[in-house]
Amino acid sequence: MGSAAVTPRVRIQQDDFDLAVEAARLSAAHSNVGAVVTFSGLCRDEDGRLSALELEHYPGMAEAEIMRIAQEAVARWPLTGLTAIHRHGRIAPGENIVLVVAASSHRQAAFEAAAFMMDYLKTRAPFWKREHLVDGRPGAWVEAREEDDTSAERW
Repeated sequence: MGSAAVTPRVRIQQDDFDLAVEAARLSAAHSNVGAVVTFSGLCRDEDGRLSALELEHYPGMAEAEIMRIAQEAVARWPLTGLTAIHRHGRIAPGENIVLVVAASSHRQAAFEAAAFMMDYLKTRAPFWKREHLVDGRPGAWVEAREEDDTSAERW
């Protein structure tokens, strides 16, 4: 039932991204787009504790794993396009961390594919996060959350 002809776009980058530009790119790429679903994840300040979150990854490995997840999504849902962008480096509260844009002829496929992508990005993409505290000290490495594993199990 998927869309094997669709080639997902996957980027790992330090620079910010423009959600509107990425969504417009997918909606303009195919004449039968009826829905574009976007999810953008932002850095929180954790109730004023954090000055930044630092994300590390293994170059090449992170892209390959996110591409595997994206290819699984296009195999499962009839998408007309799929983009996943994940940032690395030091990210301040309020700044973008991750973007998933799923386009389809119908909304349900786009919603489900975007949710699937985020659930699996949280559990399978090889990123490590370290907190930086407002007092200037480095904080802890962020542990994986059981809720994320539970969310991914539904797929």
